[in-house]
Amino acid sequence: MRVIIQRVKEASVTVEGDVSGRIAAGLLVLAGFEEADEERDLDWMAGKIVRLRLFADAEGVMNHSVQEAGGEILAVSQFTLYASVKKGNRPSWSRAARGDVSGPLFQRFVDKLSAALGKPVPTGVFGADMQVALVNDGPVTLSIDSRNPE
Repeated sequence: MRVIIQRVKEASVTVEGDVSGRIAAGLLVLAGFEEADEERDLDWMAGKIVRLRLFADAEGVMNHSVQEAGGEILAVSQFTLYASVKKGNRPSWSRAARGDVSGPLFQRFVDKLSAALGKPVPTGVFGADMQVALVNDGPVTLSIDSRNPE
């Protein structure tokens, strides 16, 4: 499982002109899955995201988690995180999980995020053509892979 996390002042996702998810300050999480992902990848990633200290304390040091800061999380599925560009100029998506695998993984991941955060996590629409809008705060952007935690 791979994610891109962006600390945001606000973020939203729109599908066919309708907003499907919106948050104020918090984290925008773009999540991609591969066939080999398991429940432990989802558990580890959800816990890591909620506990990451990316928000400023009184001294301006990134010392608070999204939960401690009272922030929100917006989750958007994104299979393109598994793009391979080794050959030629057209990305290959062969490592990305098929929709029938990644759809349920994404939903379970969102459920785990919601449970860890203690409040609902809005999302985009799985498999849809989405427009994501955000105001990046910092900017703070992280890339995390459950198979290669750094």
